Amino acid sequence: MRLDALRLAAFPLGYGITGALAGGTLNRIMVAELGLPLTLVGFLFALPLLEAPLRVWFGYRSDGYPIAGRRREPYIVAGSVLAALGLAATVWLMTAGASRALLAAGLVLTFVVYGFGRNLGHNVFQALVADRFEGAARSRALTLYEVATMLGLVAGAGGLGQLLRDYTPEKLVAATAGAVTALLVLTLVAVVGQERRGQAAARAAEKSRETPFLAALRDFLLGDAQVRRFFLLIVFTFVGTLAQDVLLEPYGALVLGMSVADTTRLTAWWGLGVLASMLASGGWLLRVTRPVVLLRAGLVATIAVFAGVIAAGLSGSPGAFRVLVALMGLGTGLAGAGLLGGIATFATSVRAGLLMGVWGTASLAGKAAGSLLGGAVVDAVRLATGEAFPAYATVFALEAVLLAFAFALSFR
Repeated sequence: MRLDALRLAAFPLGYGITGALAGGTLNRIMVAELGLPLTLVGFLFALPLLEAPLRVWFGYRSDGYPIAGRRREPYIVAGSVLAALGLAATVWLMTAGASRALLAAGLVLTFVVYGFGRNLGHNVFQALVADRFEGAARSRALTLYEVATMLGLVAGAGGLGQLLRDYTPEKLVAATAGAVTALLVLTLVAVVGQERRGQAAARAAEKSRETPFLAALRDFLLGDAQVRRFFLLIVFTFVGTLAQDVLLEPYGALVLGMSVADTTRLTAWWGLGVLASMLASGGWLLRVTRPVVLLRAGLVATIAVFAGVIAAGLSGSPGAFRVLVALMGLGTGLAGAGLLGGIATFATSVRAGLLMGVWGTASLAGKAAGSLLGGAVVDAVRLATGEAFPAYATVFALEAVLLAFAFALSFR
Protein backbone atom coordinates (compact mmCIF):
# COMPACT_ATOMS: atom_id res chain seq x y z
CA MET A 1 0.00 0.00 0.00
CA ARG A 2 2.78 2.46 0.88
CA LEU A 3 4.64 1.70 -2.34
CA ASP A 4 1.44 2.20 -4.34
CA ALA A 5 0.80 5.52 -2.58
CA LEU A 6 4.36 6.61 -3.35
CA ARG A 7 3.98 5.56 -6.99
CA LEU A 8 0.86 7.69 -7.31
CA ALA A 9 2.96 10.78 -6.55
CA ALA A 10 4.75 10.32 -9.90
CA PHE A 11 1.75 11.61 -11.85
CA PRO A 12 1.48 15.04 -10.16
CA LEU A 13 5.26 15.41 -10.51
CA GLY A 14 4.94 14.98 -14.28
CA TYR A 15 1.87 17.21 -14.30
CA GLY A 16 3.87 19.94 -12.56
CA ILE A 17 6.87 19.61 -14.90
CA THR A 18 4.73 20.11 -18.01
CA GLY A 19 2.90 22.95 -16.27
CA ALA A 20 6.25 24.71 -15.83
CA LEU A 21 7.04 24.15 -19.52
CA ALA A 22 3.73 25.58 -20.73
CA GLY A 23 3.07 28.31 -18.18
CA GLY A 24 6.65 29.55 -17.81
CA THR A 25 8.99 28.60 -20.64
CA LEU A 26 6.65 28.68 -23.64
CA ASN A 27 4.89 31.78 -22.32
CA ARG A 28 8.16 33.70 -22.16
CA ILE A 29 9.43 32.49 -25.56
CA MET A 30 6.17 33.36 -27.32
CA VAL A 31 6.39 36.95 -26.10
CA ALA A 32 10.12 37.66 -25.95
CA GLU A 33 11.50 35.53 -28.80
CA LEU A 34 8.59 35.26 -31.23
CA GLY A 35 7.02 38.65 -30.52
CA LEU A 36 3.47 37.32 -30.41
CA PRO A 37 0.78 39.77 -29.22
CA LEU A 38 0.10 39.57 -25.50
CA THR A 39 -3.62 39.29 -26.22
CA LEU A 40 -3.05 36.11 -28.23
CA VAL A 41 -0.68 34.65 -25.63
CA GLY A 42 -3.11 35.44 -22.83
CA PHE A 43 -5.93 33.77 -24.75
CA LEU A 44 -3.84 30.66 -25.39
CA PHE A 45 -3.06 30.20 -21.71
CA ALA A 46 -6.68 30.85 -20.79
CA LEU A 47 -7.86 27.98 -23.00
CA PRO A 48 -7.15 25.19 -20.45
CA LEU A 49 -9.14 27.20 -17.88
CA LEU A 50 -11.99 27.71 -20.34
CA GLU A 51 -12.06 23.95 -20.89
CA ALA A 52 -12.29 23.26 -17.14
CA PRO A 53 -16.09 22.66 -17.16
CA LEU A 54 -15.37 19.56 -19.26
CA ARG A 55 -13.90 18.04 -16.10
CA VAL A 56 -17.41 17.30 -14.86
CA TRP A 57 -18.19 15.28 -17.99
CA PHE A 58 -14.78 13.57 -17.91
CA GLY A 59 -15.48 12.51 -14.35
CA TYR A 60 -18.92 11.21 -15.23
CA ARG A 61 -17.49 9.16 -18.12
CA SER A 62 -14.80 7.61 -15.96
CA ASP A 63 -17.35 6.82 -13.23
CA GLY A 64 -19.66 4.87 -15.50
CA TYR A 65 -17.84 3.81 -18.66
CA PRO A 66 -14.78 1.63 -17.95
CA ILE A 67 -12.26 0.91 -20.71
CA ALA A 68 -10.99 -2.68 -20.71
CA GLY A 69 -12.60 -3.08 -17.30
CA ARG A 70 -10.81 -0.09 -15.75
CA ARG A 71 -12.55 3.14 -14.76
CA ARG A 72 -9.59 5.43 -14.14
CA GLU A 73 -6.23 4.27 -15.51
CA PRO A 74 -7.02 4.44 -19.27
CA TYR A 75 -8.49 7.94 -18.94
CA ILE A 76 -5.44 9.21 -17.03
CA VAL A 77 -3.04 7.76 -19.60
CA ALA A 78 -5.13 9.18 -22.46
CA GLY A 79 -5.05 12.61 -20.81
CA SER A 80 -1.26 12.53 -20.49
CA VAL A 81 -0.86 11.43 -24.12
CA LEU A 82 -3.08 14.27 -25.35
CA ALA A 83 -1.28 16.83 -23.18
CA ALA A 84 2.09 15.58 -24.46
CA LEU A 85 0.93 15.72 -28.08
CA GLY A 86 -0.43 19.24 -27.58
CA LEU A 87 2.87 20.49 -26.14
CA ALA A 88 4.98 18.74 -28.78
CA ALA A 89 2.84 20.18 -31.59
CA THR A 90 3.02 23.64 -29.99
CA VAL A 91 6.81 23.64 -29.98
CA TRP A 92 6.94 22.24 -33.52
CA LEU A 93 4.82 25.16 -34.72
CA MET A 94 6.93 27.66 -32.78
CA THR A 95 10.15 26.42 -34.38
CA ALA A 96 8.89 25.61 -37.90
CA GLY A 97 8.97 29.16 -39.27
CA ALA A 98 5.24 29.24 -40.07
CA SER A 99 3.49 32.46 -41.07
CA ARG A 100 1.92 34.54 -38.29
CA ALA A 101 -1.63 33.63 -39.31
CA LEU A 102 -0.87 29.90 -39.55
CA LEU A 103 1.09 30.01 -36.29
CA ALA A 104 -1.76 31.70 -34.41
CA ALA A 105 -4.40 29.31 -35.74
CA GLY A 106 -2.22 26.28 -35.10
CA LEU A 107 -1.39 27.36 -31.54
CA VAL A 108 -5.08 27.71 -30.70
CA LEU A 109 -5.63 24.13 -31.86
CA THR A 110 -2.61 22.72 -30.01
CA PHE A 111 -3.54 24.48 -26.78
CA VAL A 112 -7.08 23.13 -27.03
CA VAL A 113 -5.61 19.62 -27.26
CA TYR A 114 -3.17 20.33 -24.41
CA GLY A 115 -5.93 21.72 -22.18
CA PHE A 116 -8.25 18.83 -23.01
CA GLY A 117 -5.60 16.30 -21.99
CA ARG A 118 -4.48 18.21 -18.90
CA ASN A 119 -8.02 18.53 -17.56
CA LEU A 120 -8.87 14.91 -18.37
CA GLY A 121 -5.76 13.41 -16.78
CA HIS A 122 -5.76 15.51 -13.62
CA ASN A 123 -9.47 15.18 -12.93
CA VAL A 124 -9.54 11.40 -13.26
CA PHE A 125 -6.31 11.12 -11.24
CA GLN A 126 -8.04 12.87 -8.34
CA ALA A 127 -10.95 10.44 -8.72
CA LEU A 128 -8.49 7.54 -8.56
CA VAL A 129 -7.03 8.96 -5.34
CA ALA A 130 -10.55 9.24 -3.92
CA ASP A 131 -11.11 5.58 -4.83
CA ARG A 132 -7.84 4.36 -3.32
CA PHE A 133 -8.08 6.14 0.05
CA GLU A 134 -10.86 6.37 2.61
CA GLY A 135 -11.82 8.68 5.45
CA ALA A 136 -9.23 11.13 6.75
CA ALA A 137 -6.50 9.42 4.70
CA ARG A 138 -8.26 10.58 1.52
CA SER A 139 -8.06 14.24 2.57
CA ARG A 140 -4.38 13.94 3.45
CA ALA A 141 -3.58 12.12 0.20
CA LEU A 142 -5.29 14.71 -2.01
CA THR A 143 -3.40 17.48 -0.21
CA LEU A 144 0.00 15.78 -0.38
CA TYR A 145 -0.39 15.05 -4.09
CA GLU A 146 -1.02 18.77 -4.63
CA VAL A 147 2.31 19.33 -2.86
CA ALA A 148 3.86 16.89 -5.35
CA THR A 149 2.46 19.01 -8.19
CA MET A 150 4.12 22.09 -6.74
CA LEU A 151 7.41 20.23 -6.39
CA GLY A 152 7.10 19.23 -10.05
CA LEU A 153 6.57 22.87 -10.99
CA VAL A 154 9.66 23.94 -9.06
CA ALA A 155 11.79 21.10 -10.43
CA GLY A 156 10.52 21.68 -13.96
CA ALA A 157 11.19 25.41 -13.82
CA GLY A 158 14.71 24.83 -12.50
CA GLY A 159 15.57 22.10 -14.98
CA LEU A 160 14.14 23.90 -17.99
CA GLY A 161 15.92 27.08 -16.94
CA GLN A 162 19.25 25.26 -16.95
CA LEU A 163 18.59 23.59 -20.31
CA LEU A 164 17.53 26.86 -21.94
CA ARG A 165 20.07 29.18 -20.36
CA ASP A 166 21.25 30.04 -23.88
CA TYR A 167 18.07 29.78 -25.92
CA THR A 168 18.01 28.17 -29.35
CA PRO A 169 15.07 26.50 -31.12
CA GLU A 170 16.97 23.21 -31.03
CA LYS A 171 17.37 23.40 -27.25
CA LEU A 172 13.67 24.15 -26.88
CA VAL A 173 12.78 21.04 -28.90
CA ALA A 174 15.13 18.92 -26.78
CA ALA A 175 13.78 20.35 -23.51
CA THR A 176 10.19 19.75 -24.61
CA ALA A 177 10.98 16.18 -25.64
CA GLY A 178 12.44 15.58 -22.19
CA ALA A 179 9.45 17.12 -20.39
CA VAL A 180 6.77 15.22 -22.31
CA THR A 181 8.73 11.97 -22.04
CA ALA A 182 8.94 12.51 -18.28
CA LEU A 183 5.17 13.08 -18.18
CA LEU A 184 4.40 9.85 -20.05
CA VAL A 185 6.85 7.71 -18.09
CA LEU A 186 5.77 9.13 -14.73
CA THR A 187 2.11 8.60 -15.64
CA LEU A 188 2.70 4.91 -16.36
CA VAL A 189 4.75 4.51 -13.18
CA ALA A 190 1.97 6.15 -11.17
CA VAL A 191 -1.21 4.50 -12.41
CA VAL A 192 -0.54 1.05 -13.88
CA GLY A 193 -1.93 -1.59 -11.53
CA GLN A 194 -3.40 0.92 -9.07
CA GLU A 195 -7.06 0.44 -9.78
CA ARG A 196 -9.24 -1.88 -7.76
CA ARG A 197 -11.15 -4.32 -9.95
CA GLY A 198 -13.94 -6.72 -9.10
CA GLN A 199 -17.65 -6.90 -8.50
CA ALA A 200 -17.81 -3.77 -6.35
CA ALA A 201 -16.18 -1.59 -9.03
CA ALA A 202 -18.38 -3.10 -11.74
CA ARG A 203 -21.52 -2.43 -9.70
CA ALA A 204 -20.43 1.16 -9.04
CA ALA A 205 -19.90 1.75 -12.77
CA GLU A 206 -23.26 0.20 -13.61
CA LYS A 207 -25.04 2.32 -11.01
CA SER A 208 -23.34 5.45 -12.34
CA ARG A 209 -24.44 4.64 -15.90
CA GLU A 210 -28.06 4.31 -14.86
CA THR A 211 -28.40 8.10 -14.60
CA PRO A 212 -27.76 10.24 -17.73
CA PHE A 213 -25.11 12.94 -17.43
CA LEU A 214 -27.39 15.98 -17.23
CA ALA A 215 -29.70 14.25 -14.77
CA ALA A 216 -26.74 13.20 -12.62
CA LEU A 217 -25.37 16.75 -12.64
CA ARG A 218 -28.77 18.19 -11.75
CA ASP A 219 -29.37 15.72 -8.95
CA PHE A 220 -25.86 15.99 -7.53
CA LEU A 221 -25.13 19.71 -7.84
CA LEU A 222 -28.53 21.38 -8.00
CA GLY A 223 -30.43 18.87 -5.90
CA ASP A 224 -28.09 18.96 -2.89
CA ALA A 225 -28.04 22.29 -1.05
CA GLN A 226 -24.86 21.35 0.82
CA VAL A 227 -22.99 20.69 -2.43
CA ARG A 228 -24.24 24.00 -3.89
CA ARG A 229 -23.00 25.90 -0.86
CA PHE A 230 -19.65 24.14 -1.02
CA PHE A 231 -19.33 25.01 -4.72
CA LEU A 232 -19.87 28.70 -3.87
CA LEU A 233 -17.44 28.41 -0.97
CA ILE A 234 -14.74 27.10 -3.32
CA VAL A 235 -15.31 29.92 -5.82
CA PHE A 236 -15.29 32.70 -3.21
CA THR A 237 -12.20 31.28 -1.51
CA PHE A 238 -10.21 31.02 -4.73
CA VAL A 239 -11.28 34.46 -5.94
CA GLY A 240 -10.43 35.93 -2.55
CA THR A 241 -7.03 34.27 -2.25
CA LEU A 242 -5.86 34.52 -5.87
CA ALA A 243 -7.17 37.84 -7.24
CA GLN A 244 -3.82 39.36 -6.18
CA ASP A 245 -1.85 36.63 -8.00
CA VAL A 246 -0.60 38.98 -10.74
CA LEU A 247 -0.66 42.12 -8.58
CA LEU A 248 1.90 41.52 -5.83
CA GLU A 249 4.96 42.28 -7.97
CA PRO A 250 3.54 45.51 -9.50
CA TYR A 251 2.39 46.60 -6.01
CA GLY A 252 5.89 46.07 -4.66
CA ALA A 253 7.40 48.04 -7.53
CA LEU A 254 4.93 50.91 -7.90
CA VAL A 255 3.93 51.44 -4.26
CA LEU A 256 6.98 50.27 -2.28
CA GLY A 257 9.74 51.04 -4.81
CA MET A 258 11.17 47.51 -4.80
CA SER A 259 13.68 46.42 -7.46
CA VAL A 260 12.98 43.87 -10.19
CA ALA A 261 15.06 41.28 -8.34
CA ASP A 262 13.20 41.88 -5.08
CA THR A 263 9.73 41.68 -6.63
CA THR A 264 10.67 38.55 -8.57
CA ARG A 265 11.48 36.81 -5.29
CA LEU A 266 7.97 37.52 -3.96
CA THR A 267 6.54 34.60 -5.93
CA ALA A 268 9.08 32.30 -4.31
CA TRP A 269 8.17 33.58 -0.83
CA TRP A 270 4.48 33.06 -1.51
CA GLY A 271 5.07 29.61 -2.99
CA LEU A 272 7.17 28.52 -0.02
CA GLY A 273 4.36 29.56 2.32
CA VAL A 274 1.79 27.57 0.34
CA LEU A 275 4.08 24.55 0.14
CA ALA A 276 4.86 24.59 3.87
CA SER A 277 1.24 24.87 4.99
CA MET A 278 -0.05 22.21 2.58
CA LEU A 279 2.75 19.85 3.55
CA ALA A 280 1.97 20.40 7.24
CA SER A 281 -1.74 19.91 6.55
CA GLY A 282 -1.33 16.67 4.62
CA GLY A 283 1.32 15.28 6.93
CA TRP A 284 -0.07 16.25 10.32
CA LEU A 285 -2.84 18.83 10.70
CA LEU A 286 -5.55 16.83 8.91
CA ARG A 287 -4.81 13.97 11.29
CA VAL A 288 -5.70 16.03 14.35
CA THR A 289 -8.38 18.44 13.17
CA ARG A 290 -11.27 18.72 10.74
CA PRO A 291 -10.81 20.21 7.24
CA VAL A 292 -13.25 23.04 7.97
CA VAL A 293 -11.07 24.18 10.89
CA LEU A 294 -8.07 24.48 8.56
CA LEU A 295 -10.21 26.31 6.02
CA ARG A 296 -11.39 28.87 8.57
CA ALA A 297 -7.88 29.33 9.96
CA GLY A 298 -6.56 29.97 6.46
CA LEU A 299 -9.35 32.44 5.69
CA VAL A 300 -8.87 34.42 8.91
CA ALA A 301 -5.09 34.49 8.47
CA THR A 302 -5.36 35.71 4.88
CA ILE A 303 -7.88 38.42 5.80
CA ALA A 304 -5.44 39.69 8.44
CA VAL A 305 -2.57 39.57 5.95
CA PHE A 306 -4.47 41.72 3.43
CA ALA A 307 -4.96 44.35 6.13
CA GLY A 308 -1.22 44.18 6.80
CA VAL A 309 -0.38 44.50 3.09
CA ILE A 310 -2.43 47.69 2.89
CA ALA A 311 -0.72 49.00 6.04
CA ALA A 312 2.71 48.16 4.57
CA GLY A 313 1.84 50.25 1.53
CA LEU A 314 0.77 53.17 3.71
CA SER A 315 3.95 53.02 5.78
CA GLY A 316 6.27 52.24 2.85
CA SER A 317 7.75 49.10 4.41
CA PRO A 318 9.05 46.59 1.82
CA GLY A 319 10.54 44.38 4.53
CA ALA A 320 7.17 43.90 6.21
CA PHE A 321 5.61 43.32 2.80
CA ARG A 322 7.97 40.41 2.07
CA VAL A 323 7.07 38.73 5.37
CA LEU A 324 3.36 39.30 4.73
CA VAL A 325 3.60 37.68 1.29
CA ALA A 326 5.04 34.53 2.89
CA LEU A 327 2.25 34.58 5.50
CA MET A 328 -0.26 35.03 2.69
CA GLY A 329 1.08 31.82 1.17
CA LEU A 330 0.64 30.03 4.50
CA GLY A 331 -2.98 31.16 4.74
CA THR A 332 -3.70 30.25 1.13
CA GLY A 333 -2.24 26.77 1.64
CA LEU A 334 -4.30 26.16 4.78
CA ALA A 335 -7.48 27.25 3.04
CA GLY A 336 -6.70 25.09 0.01
CA ALA A 337 -5.99 22.04 2.16
CA GLY A 338 -9.23 22.61 4.06
CA LEU A 339 -11.21 22.79 0.82
CA LEU A 340 -9.61 19.63 -0.55
CA GLY A 341 -10.29 17.83 2.70
CA GLY A 342 -13.88 19.02 2.64
CA ILE A 343 -14.55 17.91 -0.93
CA ALA A 344 -13.11 14.48 -0.11
CA THR A 345 -15.89 13.90 2.41
CA PHE A 346 -18.49 14.00 -0.39
CA ALA A 347 -16.76 11.33 -2.52
CA THR A 348 -18.39 7.96 -3.18
CA SER A 349 -17.32 5.08 -5.40
CA VAL A 350 -20.23 5.85 -7.75
CA ARG A 351 -19.67 9.59 -8.17
CA ALA A 352 -15.99 10.25 -7.34
CA GLY A 353 -15.17 11.37 -10.89
CA LEU A 354 -18.16 13.70 -11.16
CA LEU A 355 -17.39 15.14 -7.72
CA MET A 356 -13.75 15.88 -8.56
CA GLY A 357 -14.95 17.44 -11.81
CA VAL A 358 -17.14 19.82 -9.83
CA TRP A 359 -14.17 20.62 -7.56
CA GLY A 360 -11.85 21.27 -10.51
CA THR A 361 -14.38 23.43 -12.32
CA ALA A 362 -15.11 25.54 -9.24
CA SER A 363 -11.45 26.02 -8.32
CA LEU A 364 -10.34 26.93 -11.85
CA ALA A 365 -13.35 29.22 -12.31
CA GLY A 366 -12.37 30.95 -9.08
CA LYS A 367 -8.78 31.36 -10.24
CA ALA A 368 -9.84 32.78 -13.60
CA ALA A 369 -12.41 35.12 -12.04
CA GLY A 370 -9.86 36.27 -9.47
CA SER A 371 -7.30 37.20 -12.12
CA LEU A 372 -9.88 39.08 -14.19
CA LEU A 373 -11.35 40.84 -11.15
CA GLY A 374 -7.97 41.93 -9.82
CA GLY A 375 -6.79 43.42 -13.10
CA ALA A 376 -10.10 45.11 -13.89
CA VAL A 377 -10.46 46.76 -10.47
CA VAL A 378 -6.87 48.05 -10.50
CA ASP A 379 -7.31 49.55 -13.97
CA ALA A 380 -10.66 51.15 -13.10
CA VAL A 381 -9.57 52.71 -9.78
CA ARG A 382 -6.23 53.85 -11.16
CA LEU A 383 -8.00 55.49 -14.10
CA ALA A 384 -10.30 57.30 -11.67
CA THR A 385 -7.65 58.36 -9.13
CA GLY A 386 -4.41 58.43 -11.11
CA GLU A 387 -2.68 56.77 -8.13
CA ALA A 388 -1.30 53.24 -7.73
CA PHE A 389 -1.83 52.71 -4.00
CA PRO A 390 -5.63 53.25 -3.88
CA ALA A 391 -6.05 50.95 -6.89
CA TYR A 392 -4.17 48.02 -5.38
CA ALA A 393 -5.50 48.63 -1.86
CA THR A 394 -9.05 48.43 -3.23
CA VAL A 395 -8.39 44.96 -4.64
CA PHE A 396 -6.83 43.74 -1.39
CA ALA A 397 -9.79 45.11 0.62
CA LEU A 398 -12.26 43.51 -1.78
CA GLU A 399 -10.48 40.17 -1.43
CA ALA A 400 -10.74 40.43 2.35
CA VAL A 401 -14.49 41.01 2.04
CA LEU A 402 -14.89 37.96 -0.22
CA LEU A 403 -12.93 35.82 2.23
CA ALA A 404 -15.08 37.08 5.10
CA PHE A 405 -18.14 36.00 3.11
CA ALA A 406 -16.54 32.58 2.53
CA PHE A 407 -15.82 32.34 6.27
CA ALA A 408 -19.48 33.00 7.07
CA LEU A 409 -20.57 30.50 4.42
CA SER A 410 -18.43 27.78 6.04
CA PHE A 411 -20.77 27.76 9.07
CA ARG A 412 -23.89 26.99 7.02
